[in-house]
Amino acid sequence: MLFKKSISKLIAEAELNGQGTLKRTLSSSGLIALGVGAIIGAGLFSLTGIAAADHAGPAVVLSFIIAAVGCGFAGLCYAEFASMIPVAGSAYTYSYATMGEFMAWIIGWDLVLEYALAAATVSVSWSQYFNQLLVTLGVEIPTQFLHGPWEGGIVNVPAIIIVCLLSLLLMRGTEESSFVNNILVILKVAVVLIFIVLGWGFIDPANHTPFIPVNHGEEMVKSGQLSFWSFLGSDDFGHFGFSGILRAAGVVFFAFIGFDAVSTAAQEAKNPKKGMPIGIIGSLIICTLLYVLFSYVLTGLAPYTEFKGDAKPVATAFAKTGYTFLNTALIVTIIAGYTSVILVMLLGQSRVFYSMSKDGLLPRIFSDLSKRQTPWKTNLIFMVFVSIFAGFVPVSDLGHMVSIGTLFAFTLVCIGILVLRKTEPNLERPFKTPFVPLIPILGILVCVLMMASLPVESWERLGIWMLIGVIIYFVYSKKHSKIRKEYAAEHKTEE
Repeated sequence: MLFKKSISKLIAEAELNGQGTLKRTLSSSGLIALGVGAIIGAGLFSLTGIAAADHAGPAVVLSFIIAAVGCGFAGLCYAEFASMIPVAGSAYTYSYATMGEFMAWIIGWDLVLEYALAAATVSVSWSQYFNQLLVTLGVEIPTQFLHGPWEGGIVNVPAIIIVCLLSLLLMRGTEESSFVNNILVILKVAVVLIFIVLGWGFIDPANHTPFIPVNHGEEMVKSGQLSFWSFLGSDDFGHFGFSGILRAAGVVFFAFIGFDAVSTAAQEAKNPKKGMPIGIIGSLIICTLLYVLFSYVLTGLAPYTEFKGDAKPVATAFAKTGYTFLNTALIVTIIAGYTSVILVMLLGQSRVFYSMSKDGLLPRIFSDLSKRQTPWKTNLIFMVFVSIFAGFVPVSDLGHMVSIGTLFAFTLVCIGILVLRKTEPNLERPFKTPFVPLIPILGILVCVLMMASLPVESWERLGIWMLIGVIIYFVYSKKHSKIRKEYAAEHKTEE
């Protein structure tokens, strides 16, 4: 049988607010800042130029809108769950209530990929920008302390330091962590707005002409010289034209990843029924507006062809304005963006493991709370785990694993809405996903298509990771499951 968690018990658990539970300290604005902190990272500063140069040209603006709509489908489903079941754990908890314990374990184990590896990957990039900032100040970290042994160095010291500092901050308390995150979010949003405002006056309309660069394959399909199916398999597909806009949407989609981390903090929201939908959808809307304006200005300042192979397209574009003295401020902003992403990823992972431990699927150490009501032992364990990856392992090639893990989580949440609407139609839903089943089905299709576009290696690594997770489940988690023990006790009493 499927061992599911009772919705009524989850809601009762969420209403507890005392010693032994997570402390409710996050307001709606704090939740929005948490979402913006997780979403706006270096993706905005790097992916925009790549997507414009290789795929969409100035029409990358439309690609951001399409990607946002795709994320919006999953976001609306997350918002319904988070308002209805305001408990820490995100997709793990939602799966437990709709598809049973085994699927919940699978998604919880999967979220390790999204949060822990994302924190490690981002911290490695953070160290490179931090060193770049130091260079502008006349100081430089030796190369051997910026790379791990597999990349010709000894250990990535800055990456380890930032992971440790942010982990210690999380142990200090969610309220303090939220305060620091808010400052980082204000800083990076301010500089993004400065880039948009100052750059707007230097936009050259010629750089936006044509807005959608011509795709010769599409032109041949229109004239009947090439069949549509031949075009799909040709090198022209995805390089400009409408197919390029769609391909670029797949590239920039990953610049939106992170909004789901808001739902992991549901049990720490002051008013989760109202605050969670505002936090999830609000952060998506704000980031979409910033992304669209930012990409419009970026492609207006310089021809999109100049961004080909350019690792720092923002600096290239900003040089056209004459405000080059702000380049240091841009570096600081990118560092702030990375820092807030690492912070939210570490927070999200500890809350998922906290929930899994409370259910008996992981050892009790993961749900032990400090006097400040934070899962400090989990933070400590992941501080060591993520630091090892960040300091010694070349995690840059694991970026696709983060993406595939996230999309898998999105897919299961969308499926969960369909299941719960069928099995529990009369439950109170403070926020309802509109146009069900259309929105969840579209969310599933978008996520599956994105997963299908990822390299085969990503699927192989996901399979290996999941195999390890399944072994742990049957060796430990199934035997210690609280819901299974309760079921066994009830049936023993009946006998």
